[in-house]
Amino acid sequence: MKSLIIFSIVLLFVITPAYGQLLSDATGLINRIDIQTSGHDFEVVLTSNFDLIDYSFDKNSKQFTLYLDSGLENNLGELVIPSTLLNGDLTFYLNDQEFFPKIQSSERVHFITMEFSGSGSNVISISGTEYLVGMDEIIPLENDSSETSDDDFLPPDGQFDTTSFDNNLVWLIVGGIVVAIVVVVAIKFVKK
Repeated sequence: MKSLIIFSIVLLFVITPAYGQLLSDATGLINRIDIQTSGHDFEVVLTSNFDLIDYSFDKNSKQFTLYLDSGLENNLGELVIPSTLLNGDLTFYLNDQEFFPKIQSSERVHFITMEFSGSGSNVISISGTEYLVGMDEIIPLENDSSETSDDDFLPPDGQFDTTSFDNNLVWLIVGGIVVAIVVVVAIKFVKK
């Protein structure tokens, strides 16, 4: 019986740190930005320790602008931009001053790591030399407003609350441990 209790306590300490690592990975704010331009839909993903207040995309100037707000002095963000949306020589401006983030590019995406200082409001502008790479502009024949979009099923702020999912996972793990303990105790009790 002592070994069962010790095993349960050890199991609790093994499972909790493994789950805790998932929580630390989820501390960044994830924003999925849908850009609709020239009849195509593109998804830009921003993961950061600052808030995305608004954004804009100007196809004529091939420029994507992020309006940010931060309560921290040291800001870190990762941005994934499809290379079919913006490509070529990318230039970055932070509050109208050119800056040079780390860029890793593939045929499909540009993965950009931005580190900058300054709490409060910030504006990041990203300009490319190429737009709609390998794609043609699609001109819609007519605009049917009766169609539903994916946004019709999102909460008003456009974000899903993952807190309840995290809480449910913790209770699922704790419940599994309790059930395992009850089963082992019942088996020991029946054998006696």
